[in-house]
Amino acid sequence: MSRMHRDRVKPDPVKRQGRLRTLIQLGFAVLFNGYLAGFRGGKIFTGKTKAVCVPVLNCYSCPGALGACPIGALQNVLGGADRRVPFYVLGTLMLFGVLLGRLVCGFLCPFGLIQDLLAKIPVKKINIPKKADKILRGLKYALLVLFVVLFPVFLVNEYGVGQPWFCKYICPAGTLEAGIPLLLTNDTLREAAGWLFSWKAMLLLLVLLFALWVPRFFCRYLCPLGAIYGLFNRFSLSRMALDKTKCVDCGKCESVCPMAVDVRKNINSTECIRCGKCKAACPVDAISRTPFPKPGPVSDNKKNAP
Repeated sequence: MSRMHRDRVKPDPVKRQGRLRTLIQLGFAVLFNGYLAGFRGGKIFTGKTKAVCVPVLNCYSCPGALGACPIGALQNVLGGADRRVPFYVLGTLMLFGVLLGRLVCGFLCPFGLIQDLLAKIPVKKINIPKKADKILRGLKYALLVLFVVLFPVFLVNEYGVGQPWFCKYICPAGTLEAGIPLLLTNDTLREAAGWLFSWKAMLLLLVLLFALWVPRFFCRYLCPLGAIYGLFNRFSLSRMALDKTKCVDCGKCESVCPMAVDVRKNINSTECIRCGKCKAACPVDAISRTPFPKPGPVSDNKKNAP
């Protein structure tokens, strides 16, 4: 086989990296939701591991879930009548934030996997104008502050107990992972389903439809857990680095980024999910995944951007 022919049939590095990441995502989806008997019987697993928070948005009520969702756990503790400080949940979030940042979103989250699979459907993607995009990205912080923290604490019943507002009224991951499977396998729940399930089903449908045209739509604009992990991106152990001496400003890194990160100016943006597509697309190997960025021309922040 000639060298020219070998070059023509050389696998696309972005696709190759994407396939590997999909396998990792599938592995973690199975790991976090491995109670298969729950899907068959329409019952929620209640074993000891349910007291442990997984690092991703993974509904407690999913029939297969072996652990607790940190966002759900955070709301339940904050909304409790005794008003305890959720030290365990906050510690879990800080641990994964410091170690991984939003790599959790890029490699471990089952709902992120669903969005990635939808993005593969060949429809024309929409480029959101920068000004509108910036405003929309703030929604996830508003949802975090209001629906995850303030509403459970201050909007309480006569017994002083709050509700898990985000889980109950917003979370599309919970509807997909828990609501739909439970209704399909449990006749009693199906008969009791009312306006709330219809509302959440509509939200889920909208999120999935938007994810066809805007990659990682939920992660970009609505996920409160992503908002938390994004705060750690600048100093988490897992980071990306850009070697300015190698970069040829071709823009290929930004063209493949599912989160529309301005890679050459702010590679460790709070929006970066560490998926590695930019690294795979770079034709000159200027991007690296490293816990210890090298000094000198290697940059991972806005200050050193051209």
